[in-house]
Order: sequence, then structure tokens, then C-alpha cells
Amino acid sequence: MPFGRVSSGLPTGGGRAVFDGRMPTAPGDLRVEGHGIEPVPQDNRYGGAGRLFTVWFAPNLTMTGVFTGTLGIVFGLDFATALAAVVLGTVIGAVPTAYLGTWGSRTGAGQLPLARLAFGRAVALPGVLQWASSVAWDALIGLFGGDALAQLCGWPFWLGVMVMMLGQGALGVLGYEAIHRLQILMTFVLAAAFALIAIRMAGDVHVVTSGSAHGADRAGAFVLTSTVALSLTLSWAPYASDFSRYLPRTTSRSRMFWYTLLGLVASFLAVQILGLWGASVLTDQTAAGVDQLLGGGVPGSLGLLAVALAALCSNAMNDYSGSLALQTIGVRLPRPAAAALAAALGFPLVLWMHAADTTARFQNVLLFVGYWIPGFVAIVVVDWLVRREPVTDLAAATAGPRRAWPPLLAFVGAFAAAVPFMDTGLYVGPVADALHGADLSYYVAFLVALAVYAPLRLQEEKNA
Repeated sequence: MPFGRVSSGLPTGGGRAVFDGRMPTAPGDLRVEGHGIEPVPQDNRYGGAGRLFTVWFAPNLTMTGVFTGTLGIVFGLDFATALAAVVLGTVIGAVPTAYLGTWGSRTGAGQLPLARLAFGRAVALPGVLQWASSVAWDALIGLFGGDALAQLCGWPFWLGVMVMMLGQGALGVLGYEAIHRLQILMTFVLAAAFALIAIRMAGDVHVVTSGSAHGADRAGAFVLTSTVALSLTLSWAPYASDFSRYLPRTTSRSRMFWYTLLGLVASFLAVQILGLWGASVLTDQTAAGVDQLLGGGVPGSLGLLAVALAALCSNAMNDYSGSLALQTIGVRLPRPAAAALAAALGFPLVLWMHAADTTARFQNVLLFVGYWIPGFVAIVVVDWLVRREPVTDLAAATAGPRRAWPPLLAFVGAFAAAVPFMDTGLYVGPVADALHGADLSYYVAFLVALAVYAPLRLQEEKNA
């Protein structure tokens, strides 16, 4: 098949029409994108690799990242040690995300639709998890965005969250190009806002030079802090090619990789360093801490507005990718409606997180939404590398019966193997406990999935 119309192998007729639809035609085309998980034809591709920097930079300048940064100090580390842990985890998690993002231009397909190459019909399992994760991320980020909006406008918390969800849902409905254009603008706006926060902190806030954790406890806290940072950048992996699927097939893969990696690492390190630095003033009530830090008045209001806008940018991407995940598992709901649904479901989860111990619930949700991702990444990467030729026809590549049990065995086995290594407020595995809180579950899950799936997939390819 030529590089023009690349079919996904989805049902024809009315069922397939739900997954197809109007596509943006050029930069700045802000009409509603009705296009779902059908691959984007080559004739409809546009844009350059440079837009991947802004689409992965702006959405991470959120108070979620700042609050995550404070956890290193909460775990008992000093600033320098916590910083080293954050840098390590951030880079490790960003590499697979940047690599997966290069697949979008090669296939015109989103990340979960591409996972059918490896999982076949069994893609329903990671698809459901991805959809649920997108809703959970709506809550993690909307918690701070809604709080900031409520304080800025003098509204009750629930109303701030509701307005936040309506705004992000609208962007998710508009789709791919609207999100890309917003992130270009917000890269400059949010970078300036967070720079203002850093300048204000420079005079009033001092870093923590000594921590309460020592010896083995300090090593455990280092690993846990690194894993939390890793979970942030790796959490974008199941979304990665969703935001590169309209790029032309000829787009440089190396440029795509480096622009994505730089956007992820630079943004996440910026906000987490602010969190480490300002841990003494940026508490559970993070929006209030920002307002107080900036001295209230106009600077404080601008800071709160930036927090709200940052949440809007990030959650619009959650809703967009959530809509593609929902279609991937077979739900015949138009993409715009699926995006609106994800935003609506995030609302009660935000209220639940806000109702009690925010720190504990935040950490629990943050880690649990990502425990499945390392195994998923290992499986789809192995399948991609084992294929003899590049995927240019998704329908042909997914045609015919595929054994569901090898990827399912690796996927479930990876998660099961990781359970003893987990460390959350709800559950601490025996290995994590013995290692003084060190959470190695992400690494274990990846390696187990790799060890189980790789020989099975290689044997399958040999027999083909």
C-alpha cells in the first residue's frame, strides 16, 4: 500500500466512521477534530519536529510537578541528594517516551492504537488502564488548577474545579491542533510565570541543606524520590505518538526524539527543583503557598492564573489521549465526546483527593496510575524492534489472528513481580520495606516483561 491512506483494519461502514472524521489541515486550523484512531493519511500530514518541544514542555509546568518535587524533602533528603535523585529519575523516564513519540510520524497512528501491533485484541487491558490513568491525571493536575482558580476568583473549591474541567474538556474536544497551538503560546507565558516564582523564592526561601534520613533510610528515600520523578516522565509514554501522528513521514526521527526529550526533561526538572527549593512554603495548599510567596496583589493573582492555565494545558492532553484510548478498546463514541467524558469523570476524583490527606492520596494515585506502564513499554518496544520491516500499513500489520497470551502473560507477570517492590501509602511491599522504602517496582516490571515477552515474540517471528 502506498504511503497515502494507511488503514487501521478497523470495522468498515458505520462502525469505522466513528473512528474517522474531520482532520486539521494546517497549523492554526482550530476547528473541531472529529478524527479518532484511524491512522492519519500522508496527504493530511503537516508541521515540523520543533513543535514537539513546546507540546511536551508547557503541559509539565504545573504545580503537580512542583508538589512532586517537595516529596524528596518530605522523605528526609537534603536538597543536593534529592536533586540528584530527581534528575536521574526524570531522564530515565523521558527516554522511552521520546522514543515512542517518533512512531507517530512513521505510522500516522496514536500510541494505544499502535499497541494493537503487540497486543492484538488483548489491547483492551492496557487500553482500559490508559483511559483510567488519563482520568486520574485529570484529578492529580486539576486539584491544583481548580484550587488556584477558586482562590483567584473567590469561588468555592468545587466551582473552581468544575470551571477547570469545562475548559480542559473544551480543548480536548477541539483536539490535536488546538492543543499544539495553545502549548506554543503557553510555553512562553508559563516559563515567565514560573521564573517569577523562582525570583521571589530567591530572597525568602532557603534550601534544606540537611535531611532527617540517614544511612539505609537515606538510600531508600533516594530511590523512592527517583522513582516518583521517573513516574512523571514515563507517564506520558502511552500518549507519546498521539501528538506526533500528524507530522509527515519524512520528519527526522532524531530531531523528534531530541525535541521531545528536551521538552520533557527541561520542564519537569524546572518545576521539581522549585518544589525541592520551596518545600518549606509549598505545602498541601500549594495554590495558597504560591499566592503568599508572591506577596498577594497583582503578582499573586498572576501566579494563581499561571497555575490554573498550566493545569488546563496538561489536562487537555489527558482528555485527548483518553479519548483515543477509549476508542481503542472498542467503544464507538466519537472522539470529541470521549474527550468530554474523560474531563467529566475527573471532577469527582478531584473532590475525593481534596477531602482528606492530600499528600498521601496524591502519592498513592501518582504511583498507582503508572505501575502498569513499564511492562507496556517493554512489550510494545520488543514487538516493534522484532518486526522485519517498518510499519507502513497498520491494517496489514494487525491482520490475522494474534496470540493474545504472550503479551498478556508478560504484562500481568510484570505487574505481579513488581508488587513486592512497591512503596505507597496504601501498601508497602516486603522487598521495599526491607530496602528501607526503596521503590524498585518500575525497573522490575520492565525487566520482567522484557525477559518474558522477548523470547516468545522472537519465536513467533521465527515461525511466521
